[in-house]
Amino acid sequence: MTEATVERLRLFLIESPIKMARLQGVGNVKGTVKRVLIELTSSDGVVGWGEAAPWEVFTGTPEAAFAALDIYLRPIVLGKPVRRIRALMAELDRALVGHAEAKVAIEMALLDIVGKSSGLSVADLLGGRVRDTIPLSFSIADPDFAADLERMRRMVPDGNVIYKVKTGVKPHREDLDHLEAIRKEFGDTVDLRVDYNQALAPFGAIKILRDVEEFAPTFIEQPVPRKFLDVMAQLTAALETPVLADESCFDRRDMMEVVRREAADAVSIKLMKAGGLFEAQAIMAIADIAGLPGYGGTLWEGGIGLAAGTQLIAATPGISLGCEFYMPHHVLTEDVLEERVANRGGHVVVPDGPGLGIRVSETSVRANARVLAEA
Repeated sequence: MTEATVERLRLFLIESPIKMARLQGVGNVKGTVKRVLIELTSSDGVVGWGEAAPWEVFTGTPEAAFAALDIYLRPIVLGKPVRRIRALMAELDRALVGHAEAKVAIEMALLDIVGKSSGLSVADLLGGRVRDTIPLSFSIADPDFAADLERMRRMVPDGNVIYKVKTGVKPHREDLDHLEAIRKEFGDTVDLRVDYNQALAPFGAIKILRDVEEFAPTFIEQPVPRKFLDVMAQLTAALETPVLADESCFDRRDMMEVVRREAADAVSIKLMKAGGLFEAQAIMAIADIAGLPGYGGTLWEGGIGLAAGTQLIAATPGISLGCEFYMPHHVLTEDVLEERVANRGGHVVVPDGPGLGIRVSETSVRANARVLAEA
């Protein structure tokens, strides 16, 4: 039997309008977000989709990811056996430094093909499900806090109880007022978290965070810049509230260092940081050994990338703190899927079809595409 190979690769640089501005601590977002979609077709006619969603202040630019895929990785991918994913990913790492988002897009497209060919979901390919739904976290990041509070009034009755407040962008007193307003209106019925996105300087951070602890957050995410890992360790030791590492942990080497220095109590697992679903599971395996739970973080992915994220979390026991996969339902004005990944009762429902379990709308892709490359 002839082994199927990658026969065609198409790329789309798309730009999608968003419903609200986002204040993130570093790199605010307004108007639109860009990302790269990849479509692979195997020699036996099976199509797989992947998504690269860099953020210029976090990992890189969509334009750079597009160029990496089109110029440097395309010649390596074409003609390769679709089932030999680990071997191909190792080859991509040898051929090109960085560009984790471009590489994970290829990996998820290959897994989509293999899953469709075998009738298995990506979660099955990753070891099988440990969960069918994932608690959804919505980020409070609108410059207009009153608008976010009104969203909460609509969402909480529907079962959406996890909210992560982006802090450190506005004055500290204003952050405290917002946390107080949330607790005053919703009390302990909501699971409140805070995320500084590296916004605090090391000097004085402990005093600010002790003020925040008064509102009983579940965790405090990345309070200081990633390079200050010793400060992260000091804060982790000093605070009652767990500290979660995001920008301080991109790969296995980072995870080992976080564990060695006891620089966090939990970790954000993002496919765009890790560069692969297999790599994300490897990072989480190290965290498991140290007893650090994982949280499903995102950058600005749409439905394809987030479908891959749900499949990863479904098959990875340690990612137990929920996910922030709210973009397609709550922020994007239009996604590229024929049917969005379901949200129900404050949870993301993991697609149960083969591969990623999604259907991509060619019409929507082309309507949002700014650049197209195919061969």
